[in-house]
Amino acid sequence: MSMTRSLMTLGTALALGGSALGEERWTEFRGPSGTGHSDATGLPREWSESKNVAWKTAIHGRGWSSPVVLGKQVWLTTATRDGRELSVLALDRDSGRVIHDIKLFEVAKPEDTARYNSFASPTPVIEDGRVYVHFGSYGTASLDTRTGRTLWTRRDLPCNHWRGPGSSPILHGELLIVHFDGYDLQYAVALDKNTGRTVWKSDRAYDFGTDDGDMKKAYATPVVIEAGGRSQLISPAAKAVLSLDPKTGRELWRVRYASHSSAARTLFAHGLVYVGSGRGPSELLAIRPDGQGDVTGTHVAWKAVRGIGSSPSPLLVGDLIYTVSDKGGVVTCLDAKTGAELWQQRTGAAAHTASPLFADGALYFFAEEGSALAMAPGRAYRELGRAALGEGGVMATPAIAGQAIFLRTESHLYRIEKRP
Repeated sequence: MSMTRSLMTLGTALALGGSALGEERWTEFRGPSGTGHSDATGLPREWSESKNVAWKTAIHGRGWSSPVVLGKQVWLTTATRDGRELSVLALDRDSGRVIHDIKLFEVAKPEDTARYNSFASPTPVIEDGRVYVHFGSYGTASLDTRTGRTLWTRRDLPCNHWRGPGSSPILHGELLIVHFDGYDLQYAVALDKNTGRTVWKSDRAYDFGTDDGDMKKAYATPVVIEAGGRSQLISPAAKAVLSLDPKTGRELWRVRYASHSSAARTLFAHGLVYVGSGRGPSELLAIRPDGQGDVTGTHVAWKAVRGIGSSPSPLLVGDLIYTVSDKGGVVTCLDAKTGAELWQQRTGAAAHTASPLFADGALYFFAEEGSALAMAPGRAYRELGRAALGEGGVMATPAIAGQAIFLRTESHLYRIEKRP
């Protein structure tokens, strides 16, 4: 009876989205579900250099990729400041000790990236025994997580990122799916995760309405949803968001918008796909995903334009959506079903690039300067705590696993956890 009850409990947890495992892993950009949610409990809501820091490890070079966590390992990418050397590191989760430090690629002539971005901004994706790292057109690789051995690489996927890559890879079945939305070429590609072989490639086959390649760039990470009786790869790009068949890359529907440089990760709930359009203007669109072809005029349920961030992804908790502006630190709370604005509140910080997270009953917002704000979800603003570190450069979205927040700054990775 005891074993039966345990198996039922585990089965229930898995049916609810893997909550039994979700507390201990953070496998891709914005977590296992790609939504910024964690089932972790007991997290701190205040920290500093001398409070609630379990360990702090120096990371050489510079990078904006998020850490990913699985088992006893934490992986992240980095690059030299000139972009000529691209590396991946693995740290021991308990101690912060560096286990692997592997230089993967050398780049003879990096693009003009350092002023706008880093050369290591895409977040890895990890599964049992394998980690997949991506540096845009500079290279993609699969590594054995135990030995650090490189299993395959691809360096023949062309794209002039100009201001640097930012889209992170995702896993879907046997596929590793990545965006290449650059100055000259724009496409999505699916690779066989075991061999690196190209399975399909889907060009952005629509009119951008401009010859300026800077207006054709994007940095968003795709997501796979089940909607309208089919699997859909929601693929935000410049000037439009596309729904693709994840098995073939064939376009199912699209919605056009005026913006470029989309970076926010898409959410799906309440029968709606929530898409951040990017820059100029920054909008949040709610789209019904049951259309075919160009559905711009028929399937946009609502759009919001006030205080919408272009880099930080939106966060959905229940029937409320929270966004934070890139500049000015304005948090906006919207009704997810109608788009109605419920409240706005300033964080007190000048700039936000990292995406907010939800865990242990709190919304966490991380500012570039190194400060953080925890607030309660709800239809009225309520602050729960504030934190600050001695150094800034918090561009990467943190990871949450166990009872810890893994937060990357300009030069270090912190494990933030309640300490005596």
